[in-house]
Amino acid sequence: MQFLDDSLLPENQQPLVIQVAPYGPEFLPGDSDDIPVSMAEQVQKAVDCWNAGATVLHVHVREADGKGSKRLSMFNEMLARLREAVPKMVLQVGGSISFAPEGEGADAKWLNDDTRHMLAELDPQPDQVTIAINTNQMNVCELLSADDVAGTSLALKPYQEAYREMWIPSGPAFVEEHLKRLQAAGIQAHFMLGDAGQLETVERLVRRGVYTGPLVLNWVGIGGGADGPNPYNMMEFVRRTPPGAVLTIESIMRNVLPLNTMAIAMGLHVRVGIEDNLWGKKGQRMTSVQQVEQMVRIARELHREVATGAQAREIYRIGKRYRDADETLAALGWAPNRRPGQRGEPLRLVA
Repeated sequence: MQFLDDSLLPENQQPLVIQVAPYGPEFLPGDSDDIPVSMAEQVQKAVDCWNAGATVLHVHVREADGKGSKRLSMFNEMLARLREAVPKMVLQVGGSISFAPEGEGADAKWLNDDTRHMLAELDPQPDQVTIAINTNQMNVCELLSADDVAGTSLALKPYQEAYREMWIPSGPAFVEEHLKRLQAAGIQAHFMLGDAGQLETVERLVRRGVYTGPLVLNWVGIGGGADGPNPYNMMEFVRRTPPGAVLTIESIMRNVLPLNTMAIAMGLHVRVGIEDNLWGKKGQRMTSVQQVEQMVRIARELHREVATGAQAREIYRIGKRYRDADETLAALGWAPNRRPGQRGEPLRLVA
C-alpha cells in the first residue's frame, strides 16, 4: 500500500471499518459469559455490537445445545433475523461454517468442499463469505499461553490437541470453483490471508481472470501456519497489498489491541471479538461489545472517523464486479498483465 507524506493524517484516511466476530465457534458456552447460545441471544449480540460501532459482522451460528451449527438452514434463519435486526450491517459468513470438534478429543475439521460451496446458495444472501487461500496448517493453539485459555475448554488437553492439529483445506480446485459460485451469486469474497505467499496466489487468480471483484481482505496474524503477530510481518504484508485493496488487521488474544492501534493510526481497518480475543488487560475478561467500544475510543483519540453502515458498504464496494482481469488489476492498483512481446516492467498508465 502507498503512504504519502500526509497519509497518517486522519482527515485523509477512510473512515474506520470495525469488523466484529462475537460468536467464538472454538469456545463452548461455559467458557465465557459472553457467548450467545439461543438464536435470540445471537441476534441481540449483533444488535449490541452494531450499537457500539461495529459495521461488519462475522457470522457463525450455534445450535440450541451450544454446539457450532453445520446446518445451512440455521444460517438461513440467522441471516433472515439479522437482516431485520441490523439491516445496515455488512453480514460476513465465516466460510468454514464451523470447525468445532464434535466431541472431546475429536478432530477439529472444516466441512467438505461440496458443503462449503453451498454457502453461495444461502437465502437470504450474506454480503460476504470468507475464503482462505492455499491448504495450510491452522494451529490456533501455537501462540496461546496458559493465561490466554484459563477457564476455557481450550485449557483442556484433548481440545488443545484437536485444535493444534487443525488445517485449512483450500486447494486450487476448491478456491476457483468457490470464487466462481460466489461471484455468480453476487456474494463478495472476503479473503483471509496469513502471509504474502497467499496474497501472491490471489494476485495470480486476478491476473488469470478467475476473480474480478474488489480485494477486501484480512491479514490473519495468528501464527500456527500463518504469520505471527510481529509488526515486521504485518508491515511487510501492508507493503505488499495493492493500494486499491481494503485491508483489515486480525490477530489473536492480547496481540489484538496493539496491532489494531497501529492499524487505526495507519488508516487500515480492524477486527475484534471473542473469536479472536477474550482479554483486556492481563487477567481481565473483555466482551465483544467492550472491544468494539475500545476501538471507537482509540479512533476518536486519533481523530479518525468511524464508518457508518453506508460508508462501510462503500469502502468494501459491496456489489461491485469488474469486466475482466485488466479492469480488476487497474482498480486494485496492480500493474497490468504483460502484453505479448512486451519487454521491461509493465507500468500502470493513466488514460
